[in-house]
Amino acid sequence: MAFVVLTGCASTSHPPAPPSVANDDYSYIIGAGDSLSIQVWRNPELSMAVPVRPDGKIAAPLVDEMVVQGKTSVQVAREVEKQLGKYVRDPVVTVIVTSFVGPYSEQIRVVGEAAKPQFLPYKQKMTVLDVMIAVGGLTDFASGNSATILRTAEGNKQYSVRLKDLVKSGDVSANVEMRPGDILIIPQSLF
Repeated sequence: MAFVVLTGCASTSHPPAPPSVANDDYSYIIGAGDSLSIQVWRNPELSMAVPVRPDGKIAAPLVDEMVVQGKTSVQVAREVEKQLGKYVRDPVVTVIVTSFVGPYSEQIRVVGEAAKPQFLPYKQKMTVLDVMIAVGGLTDFASGNSATILRTAEGNKQYSVRLKDLVKSGDVSANVEMRPGDILIIPQSLF
């Protein structure tokens, strides 16, 4: 009768994720799938809500095929003012993002043993706990404390995160901030 003992199979030596990241100067970048509300002061007939198409462009009255993906709402407002200036004297435009998806490069992706693996729009000060709530927690087969964050903003550097301690035990010391473009990888437990 032989006993086979399996020890910590996937010995990863990733450093723990830093609890917070310095990104106070973050400005939301418009992406395909967002919805914009364009308000033109004193010209309500030119004000409207428009979706950002998959190609990153919008179309509106007197504004032909404008690329908005990758820009802030203020940059888009100035460009709309410039185009409307051909037809309207001194237009004053405000652009408000009304539904958020964000550019692909800034979305948070969750893969592996999450209850609902998916992508999420990045929000400033978003934490791994916020992400776990959005994806419905861990599956029964998750190896939560072996999870990693792949940080694309740092050249795909990997950090370890203790999801099981955070989600199952309520250990808030395991909660860390996310950055735009992070990928949360939750491996499967062997038993």
